[in-house]
Amino acid sequence: MGRVMEGEAVDAATLRRWLDVLAARLSERADYLTQLDAAIGDGDHGINMDRGFRAVRERVLDPGNEAPLDGLLKGVGMTLLSTVGGAAGPLYGTFFLRMAAQAGAKDRLPAPELAAALAAGVEGVRQRGRAEPGDKTMLDALLPGVETLERMLAEGRDLASALEAAAAAAEEGCRATVPMVARKGRASYLGQRSAGHQDPGATSSAYLLRALAAAVSGS
Repeated sequence: MGRVMEGEAVDAATLRRWLDVLAARLSERADYLTQLDAAIGDGDHGINMDRGFRAVRERVLDPGNEAPLDGLLKGVGMTLLSTVGGAAGPLYGTFFLRMAAQAGAKDRLPAPELAAALAAGVEGVRQRGRAEPGDKTMLDALLPGVETLERMLAEGRDLASALEAAAAAAEEGCRATVPMVARKGRASYLGQRSAGHQDPGATSSAYLLRALAAAVSGS
């Protein structure tokens, strides 16, 4: 892994690339996410997330939209709140709104500030969902992912490799939800029967960090 480069930062173009990659991934995997949700939820997570990020592409990623970083992220949050049904809308909407508030009206976010914005988003999800690690929610992917990013950057790793490690940690956290018994959300109604199924929110959250890693690395 490379060492951190002085002045490494992401700009609005990188964040737009991230959101576009994520929208494409959610569209490709919508049926899979819906199948996961059908086992322990309402069976609409893939449909809802695809619809929400299609709207993000149309409303926020318009080439004529030159909003600063916080305006871009706020636009994503508000769009998801208004278009994504179920619990995912408020949770993902809160994630991006908290990111926007932390990022501020800047042209570029240095790597540590990007990590801080993501951490603020995760804390928003924790508060909004009243969830903790191990509850079998999207937090089980987001939290280890962002904690890994913060640790890797603190160790002096470059942003691309730190995000690669973060995405891998989120994916591991996602897989770790399979044996868990859900304690929050629709899945919690199933009790022990929720065990043996991967959480759909954790799965889409792992896509989120993998898409960011891809956008920054250019892969």
